[in-house]
Formats: sequence, structure tokens, C-alpha cells
Amino acid sequence: MKIRDIVNRNIVNLTNCEFEPIHIPGSIQPHGFLIGIHSITWKIEFCSGNIHDYIGLDYRSLLNTTFTDSFGQNQQDLIKDYIFNELLLSSTPLRLIFNSHSFLCTIHKSNDIYILEAESSTYISKQQTNVYDQTAQFLNYMNEVHDLKELCGMVAKGTREITGYDRVMVYRFDKDYNGEVFAESVRDDLEPFLGLHYPHTDIPPQARELYMKNLLRLIVDVNYSPVPLYTIDNGGTDKNLDLSFSILRSTSPIHVKYLHNMGVGATLTISLIHQKKLWGLIACHHYSPKNLTPEIRLAAQLQGHFITSQINIRQSNEEYEVARKSNTALEKLNSFNLPAKEESFNKIAESNEILEICNAAGVAIIFDYNIYKSGLTPDDENITKLLLWVSEHSKNNFFYTDKLIDFLPDPGDYCQEASGIIYYSLSADNNNCIIWFRPEYLTEVNWAGDPNKAIIKDKNGLSPRNSFELYKEIIKCQSKIWLQPELNAAANYAHTLQKLFNLLIITEEEEKYRKLSEILKETNSELENINWISTHDLQEPLRKIQMISSRILGKQDEVVPEKVLNSVQRMNNSANRMQILLIDILKYTRIKHHTESFEIVNPNEVLIEVLHDLQELINEKNAIINIEKLPSIKGMSFLMKQLFSNLIQNSLKYSITDKASVINVKSLGIEKSDAGELFEVLEFSDNGIGFEQIFAKNIFKIFTRLHAQDEYKGSGVGLALCKKIMQVHKGYIVAEGTPNEGATFKLFFHKDQ
Repeated sequence: MKIRDIVNRNIVNLTNCEFEPIHIPGSIQPHGFLIGIHSITWKIEFCSGNIHDYIGLDYRSLLNTTFTDSFGQNQQDLIKDYIFNELLLSSTPLRLIFNSHSFLCTIHKSNDIYILEAESSTYISKQQTNVYDQTAQFLNYMNEVHDLKELCGMVAKGTREITGYDRVMVYRFDKDYNGEVFAESVRDDLEPFLGLHYPHTDIPPQARELYMKNLLRLIVDVNYSPVPLYTIDNGGTDKNLDLSFSILRSTSPIHVKYLHNMGVGATLTISLIHQKKLWGLIACHHYSPKNLTPEIRLAAQLQGHFITSQINIRQSNEEYEVARKSNTALEKLNSFNLPAKEESFNKIAESNEILEICNAAGVAIIFDYNIYKSGLTPDDENITKLLLWVSEHSKNNFFYTDKLIDFLPDPGDYCQEASGIIYYSLSADNNNCIIWFRPEYLTEVNWAGDPNKAIIKDKNGLSPRNSFELYKEIIKCQSKIWLQPELNAAANYAHTLQKLFNLLIITEEEEKYRKLSEILKETNSELENINWISTHDLQEPLRKIQMISSRILGKQDEVVPEKVLNSVQRMNNSANRMQILLIDILKYTRIKHHTESFEIVNPNEVLIEVLHDLQELINEKNAIINIEKLPSIKGMSFLMKQLFSNLIQNSLKYSITDKASVINVKSLGIEKSDAGELFEVLEFSDNGIGFEQIFAKNIFKIFTRLHAQDEYKGSGVGLALCKKIMQVHKGYIVAEGTPNEGATFKLFFHKDQ
């Protein structure tokens, strides 16, 4: 049996520390020992090299044996009960006896391995009593404070009293995970760190991730020698053990170096989780080695729970006054009851309340490319540039920041008046909006060392900084942060303003449509006059032309030159075509104005009338007309007659000369449109000259002809009339054609559901 350690020996430095697998170091701290037990076979698969120091048994003799064989069935049953009672990862340790030695153990599961960590069991009753008394006293004090900073200060003091560490800090992260010592309790002879800031690089992302998983982290002695973990070598396959939830997990050498540079001897770190995010840490430093009993660890961890349970309440207390003032200003603004006119935007922009709702220094309302502004704002040109950028880069038509220079490609023109903005789009195209502005707020930040020198280079390569001397930095081009009550009030008023915008747009549209309606009425009146002239007044001169030309052509007793007769005949033919055109125009215009109500019409009866009227033309063309039984349709009988007549005449007109004309009329049943509407479909098809499909829509346009007048006579109104009739019936007509094969017309009559 070959045994090997699983120590992670990859070289780690500050160029790759962000990728350091700190959850699988392959080693532990020496103030306890670790056993890894397979959850099914209960064989010992991992064991720390220092187990002999605690129980007198060597790891070589324990690996690959069952837990029962090594420590007895009674101890295994205790572990199984502990697991069955769902105490894994709990704050309740399990007392076990290993080789006549008593230990307090914590157990958690990593994949298929139960990880058992054991520390020597030592109880001091007086100490337990003191822990209880101090915790109870803290709970009494906690209800007397209302400020979050004061509460954190009390927690720092209480934690230091319970644990005995030299320094206890409540460490709060900003949105970029830069840390600030928000509260502190420190030994009198030590330099305070209160108010100092630390760059986000001090705690890399994977370390923050572990703080989210394992809420308590203890380093008993930063000068410890890591104890390797051993396992059976199974032929080269990597066997790592995930120690994310381990108490004894060995620390990153980079972090150890960092602590050495700070002069720290031991640490305790408690995670502060708020709304599923790492809000901060309780960081305890001691300047010599220090360990804590499980009871004191638990009491210290409770201090963290006290803070996280109170964050919402304390922050709400602090923000209450801001919210009250914002809501008061919002109520005044909403009570203005301004009319839906553009002049209203000037009154809104010039009111004090528009700035007070979110404690802004300036505001700009942009409507229809006009800018209404007041207070401290950029000029119109820069507001327009800003609007173009933010409308493209905002999500959900909303954007806010207290540091605009982090987003704009050329932010130099905005720092003084607009370091911070709140933007709300008030229209779909983002052209209408409201923007609140905050000016630059110069802030002095005290860093624990130069944040730009968080990594130093020396003869040994890259390492954490070794200087924590006070470094002052002036933060420019950044405004005061927008508080949540201010953002809420801005959102509420933006919603109100959007309603006013929409009302104004609707009012303007209604006025525009009213004017268009008046113009349309006037135009229709003029068209009525033109229609009367074209269909009545023009008939009289046509009749005279026809009468005179007929007399000339009918004279038998006078010799009229043939050239004159031909001219008179052409004149008469033109007059006849003109008369037919005027009659068709009259039919077309009358359809539009007809108001007769719909009724149930039998298309078969209508077709019988049409065929009777066209019988002479049908006989002349030797046409065969096949009509299937058609369903009843709701419509206007006289219009349907005109529709069917035009379609059949169209088929007869465009028939092939030496071929018998065949016209088929049938029902295609009911069809459903994409919009879910139902249509009764009739089909008229023929075997005439047909047409190219590219002309399928053009043939329904008025006065459109595909052939010369001398080839096929007509006014070019017939199919346009068919389209108009189908529109009156809330339906439509489509055409399909193939040259020299024929044409098909489908009529879609709307069917009420």
C-alpha cells in the first residue's frame, strides 16, 4: 500500500493569487487533527500527519482501515446519530474518545467524504459563565442603540471582552469590496485602525467566496507549520479534499505573509452576511498565538449574528428622515395638478420640490427635444450628449451612478455639475426623459498604506505590501451616493411625470386628428362636388357628342368623305368609353358612402340574377359556368351582385379567343387568420389569359390596366370596385394567375364568431 500526501505545491505569488485554489490546500493547522471517512464504506481515506501527537496512533496504520476497526463501534454509532440528527456544520460539537483521549469534534461532508476535525477537550466553567453573562448584557445594551455605527462599536467591544483579542474591528465593504474599519475596540497601547480603508486586493474573490460558505475562520498561530494530509495513492489519480467548510484548513501563504507584515500573531474572522451578500467581517487580531474554546467561538459568532440581524433596522432608522423629506416633497409635486401643456414642464423644473425629492442639485426635463432645467446642471449641449449616451447604455430605461466618469468615454465636462446622475426614460424611444444631477463632492479617504502599492516587488519577487502607514487620497469627480429612499422617490415621480407626458402626447394627437378630420371633411365635400360634376354635368356634353356623331354616321342621303366618317366614328367610340368610365366611377364612389345594414344573403340566388343579366355575353363567348352550392353570407345583396358580375365579366373579357371559356365558382369553406378571425371563402376561377403573379396586387388599383385599350376594352375600375366591396364586407380579395392558363380570385367574407 503506497501512501502520499495531497499538499498543493503549486507556486503561488501575487500574479496568480486570484486563481489560487485555497479551498484545497492539502494541509491543516496543527491545533487539531483531521480524519476523512468514506460515507458508504466508512473506511478512513484521509488522515492528517499529526494524529500521532494527539492519540498515539500513526496515520499509516489508520489509512484504508474502517473507522470501527480503529476506534470502535460505539464511536461510529455516536457519529451516525450526530449525522442522523442533522448536526453537520452545526455549532454543537460532538465529544468523542480516541484511544482514551477526549476530543470535541466537528463533522461536515465534502462529496463522499465525512470530514471529522478534532480538538482537545478543555472546559472551564467560570469562563462559560462569563461568556453567558457578557452575551446577556450585550443583548440588553443592543436595544438601547439606534445607530448602526454605534451598534457595531458595541459589538466590537463585546467581542473583544468575550474573546480577549488585542484588536477587534467591524470591517464593512463598499460595492467594489474595498473595506473600511467601521468600528473598532483596541488595546490602549495599540494604534487604532478606525476609519482606515483597505483595497479590495487584500481579500481576493475566492477568499470572499469562502467567507460566504464558512462563517468563522480561526488562525491560532500565524507562524504555524502546515500539517499535510495523507491518502492512499491509487495510481496517479488526483485525490483532493475540499476544505471549504473546515475549521482547521491551512491558510494561503500569501495571506500568512500579509499577516506577518502587519505584525499579527493570531486571527479570528467572522463573516457578516446581509441579503445573501458579504456585507463585512468581524476581524479579530492578536499579537501572539491565541486559541478559543468552542463556546467562546460560538459566542463570538453570535456577535456577528447580532449585527446582521440589525442591519436593516438600523439602516432604516438612519434613512427614515431622508425618506420622510423625500416623500413630503413628492406629495407637494403630485398636488400641483398642472394642465397637460408644455408650459407645465417649466413650472415643474423650477420648483424646489423637484430637487428635494432626491436631494439633487439640478434637474433637466427633456420633452420633444426641448430642455427644461433648473439648479446646477451641464449646458444644453452636454445634456444632449449625455442623453444620447445614457439612452443607449441604460438598462430597463433607468440608470444612476455617483461616479459618472467610470462610464463616460469623455467625462471631463461633467465632473463639476454632474458627477452623479439619476436618469429615467419616459418614452419608448428614450427621447423624453428626466435627469437629476449631483455635483462633485471632494472626499478624503484614509488608506492603510498606498492602495496603488498593494503589491510590492523586491529581490524575492512579488509580495503583499509591508507598509500600512496612513495614506490620504482625495476622491474627485464623485458625488455623494444616492440613498435608496432618494432613488425610490425619483422613481415614483418619474412615473407621475410619464403619465403627464403621455397625457400631453394624447392631447396633441387628438388636436392633430381633429384638424385632420376637419380637412378631411372639407376635402370630401370638394370630392362630392367633383363627383357630381363628373357624373352628371359631364354627361350632358357627352350625350350631345354622341347624338351629333350618331346623326352624321346615320345619314344615308349625303356623301360624307370616308376620312371624316372614320374621325366621327372614333369620336363616338371615345364618348361611349367616357360614359362607361363615368358610370363606373359613380358606382365606385357610392360604395364608400353606403350605409345599408348587413343581412343574410344567398349567393346562389345572386348568381342566378347575374347570369340572367349576362346571358347574351355568355352565349357570345360560348362560356361554360359551373357553380357549386354556396353557403349563406352576411352582407349587402346589391353589392354582392355587383361583385359577382364584375368577376364573371372579367373572366369573359379576358378569355382565350379560340378556346371555350370555363368559369368555376365554389366554396372553400371557413379559414382562420393568424389573428384568429374566421372567414367564409368563395373562389372564382377561369381558364383565360391569366396574368403574371407579380401583378396580383396592382390589378386591384383603380384605373390600372395590364393591356392596351385596343386589345381589351374597359375602364380599369372593375377589380378596384371588387376590392372596395370586399372591404365594405370587412373582408378582402386575393388573386392568383398563370399566363395562358387562367386566373383565380378568392373572396374572404368576414364571419362573425
